[in-house]
This record gives sequence, C-alpha cells and structure tokens, in this order.
Amino acid sequence: MFHSFFPNPKRFLGSAIVWAMICIALWHIEFKDWEDPLGIAELFGWEPTRVWLYEYTALAYGAFVLMWLRQTSHRWAKWSVAGSAFIVFATWFQVQLDVMINEWFGTFYDTVQQALAEPDSVSASDYYGQLATFLKIAMVFIITAVLVAFFTSHFVFRWRTAMNDHYVALWPKIRHIEGASQRIQEDTMAFARIMEALGSRFIDAIMTLLAFLPILWGLSSYITELPIVGEVPQALVFVAILWSVVGTALLGLAGWRLPGLEFRNQRVEAAFRKELVLGEDNEERARPPTLAELFNNVRKNYFRLYLNYLYFNVVRYSYLQAGVILPYIALGPTIISAGVTLGVMQQILRAFQRVENHG
Repeated sequence: MFHSFFPNPKRFLGSAIVWAMICIALWHIEFKDWEDPLGIAELFGWEPTRVWLYEYTALAYGAFVLMWLRQTSHRWAKWSVAGSAFIVFATWFQVQLDVMINEWFGTFYDTVQQALAEPDSVSASDYYGQLATFLKIAMVFIITAVLVAFFTSHFVFRWRTAMNDHYVALWPKIRHIEGASQRIQEDTMAFARIMEALGSRFIDAIMTLLAFLPILWGLSSYITELPIVGEVPQALVFVAILWSVVGTALLGLAGWRLPGLEFRNQRVEAAFRKELVLGEDNEERARPPTLAELFNNVRKNYFRLYLNYLYFNVVRYSYLQAGVILPYIALGPTIISAGVTLGVMQQILRAFQRVENHG
C-alpha cells in the first residue's frame, strides 16, 4: 500500500523526521529573530516575525521536496512527496490560524468585559475593528480549509490509483485467490476513505498539540490552584493530559470488542454475498435454507454490534459531556477569586479544549 505510492517509505518518513528536527533547531539557533523579508505581513496586517515563521517553514518544506524529487524516479513521487509536504504544511498553517483566533478571543472578550463594566469606555470603531480582525483571519482559514480538503481528496485518489495499478499488474498471479477482485476494488477504496478521514485528523491532532500545548503551558501561570487537589504546577496542562489519558483508556476498555466484531461482520457479509453470487450461475447454490443460515449469522453479528455500541456510547457521551464542564471546575478557584479576565478565561477554555480533544 505504501510502496506503490511512496519512494522508499521507511527512508522517506525517517528523512522527514530528521529534516524537521534540523529545521526546528536552525530556527531557534539562527533564524528566530528575523522578520518578514518578503513584505507579505503588510498585506494582512500581521506580525512580521509570525509571517517570517510561515515563510521559513514553506522554504524548509520546499527544500525537502526538491531533495527527494531530484534523487528518485518513482512514478508517483511528485504526488506522494510534494503532495504530502503540502498537506502537512497547510494543516500546520490552519492550526496557526486557529492559534491566532485563540489570541483574538482573549483580546475581544477583554474588550467586551471593559465595555460592559463601564459605558462608553470602548468606541464603536474599536469594537467593530476587533470583529473585522476576526473576519480577516476567518477568511484565510476558510480558503485554506477548502483548498486543503479539495487537494487531499485528489491526493488520496492518486494513492488509490497507485495501489490499483500495483495489484492489477499482479492480477495473473492473484486472480485465483478467493475474493481477489473484491480486495482490489473494495479494499483500496476503503483504504483511500480511511486515509482521507483519519489520516487528515491524525496530522491535525499532532499539529494542534504542538501548537496549543505551549499556549496552555503559558496560560497555566494564571491558575494558582485546583479544587480539592490544591496547588499544582502547570495545572491546566496536567488536567488536560490526564483527562485525555483517562478518556482514551475508558473508551478503549468499553470498545475493545468492536474491532473484532467489525472484522467478523466483514466475514459473514462476504459469505452471504458470495453464496448469492454463486447462485446466479448455479441453481444448486443459494438455496433458501443455506441463505437463511448465512443471513442468520449476519443478524447475530449485527445484534452483538448493537449491544456493544450501546455501552460504548454510554461511556463516550458521558466522557464528552463531562469534558465540557471539566475546565470550568478546574478554573473554579481562580474565577471565584477574580484571578483572570474574561478574555484570558476564553483563551484558556479554547486552548484546553484543543489539547484535550487532540491528546
């Protein structure tokens, strides 16, 4: 699945990790204090240092892509190497926009708090200027999200095409294997759908954690203590990660039978479908008693799935609803003592949610 699309997958992934570490080290050692050399920051009114980070990252990805394209003749190298780099970079850029929105929430809600506390303390131009700032960021975010989704769909279909070509080339050797035709058509399609959905989410989760953990770490300085526990260094990071670990363990325990049942579901459905197909050309096959027995296996497995999903969903929805109120509980002593402003509280809540959801 990977060799058909990527040039030397293990080496490709390993070199990507090493290159990323080198670029991060160079950034902190040499390039961090530079400002936007291309003048793009003036177009959007953004900080020059922040735009330089985007430019530096784009250059780093570009250099990595050129290095690989020059040393490989793999048929799908342009799509696999350049496409992967674009998706990862664009996803990272989306997360950076989310970070900017998180910062905007802090400034905006502090402005709202000031306006509500003292009439006419905030001018209309300041208030609507804040909204205009959000619209600028949101516009870029929407355009980026749409383009990434569109490109990812094409990227994954090219991957499916590479797998299809690989297995079709082997057709003379595998045509006698039971279900070979279904595996080529259905499994490559399913793999493509999984990569488009879960693959994108995985990359987004990693990027979100890398971006929001330092933010939550910094915002934890406002939290002096937790309910019952008392003072805990970097309390918000501790609570978010602990809650993610507990939730993952609970959901894994509640759903540990589901993968096996889903796999068995594929088997009983395939057995039923195969008998029907054989019955199209052979009247001795697909007789009612046989079909009834096979479909009864399908029914039993689905009922097992429904039962297991019943208690899995009890745990899942309980965890999700408890997660809504958890940060407010953690912030309880700080809010009661007026230790944060409304804006800082909103920043904390959004950062906590990002870390907890992607942890």
